[in-house]
Amino acid sequence: MAGERQARLADRIRVILAERLEKGLRDPRLGFVTITDVRVTGDLQHASAFYTVLGTEEERVASGAALTAATGLLRKEVGRQLGVRLVPTLEFIPDALPENADHISDLLRQARERDEEVAKLAAAGSYAGESDPYRVEVEPQTD
Repeated sequence: MAGERQARLADRIRVILAERLEKGLRDPRLGFVTITDVRVTGDLQHASAFYTVLGTEEERVASGAALTAATGLLRKEVGRQLGVRLVPTLEFIPDALPENADHISDLLRQARERDEEVAKLAAAGSYAGESDPYRVEVEPQTD
């Protein structure tokens, strides 16, 4: 029961934060921020909001500072829209998902290139040793 309530509360907080950020904050440091996930503790007292920022590393750092500065305003907005007795504290954590996805894409590209190199070597290669004079080709049976 508590897990279901946690999930509903986390999802609602994610939507509230996303809508508020879409309306905009009066902070010029805030870039194009996307709230990717929110996790709420079991006692519903603390919420960790994961976010990504589209842009350079400087823009990511500046947007993180802007979110930290606006935590009180955003918590007030969450409390106003949730209508719960105790509003969870908010913590903003940069999501490492895009960097991990890029790293995995690079690894897959490298693996694909190595597979192509091995296929080229295999196509140009020949078996070692002499041919087998006793080898008999057997044709598959068809019914």
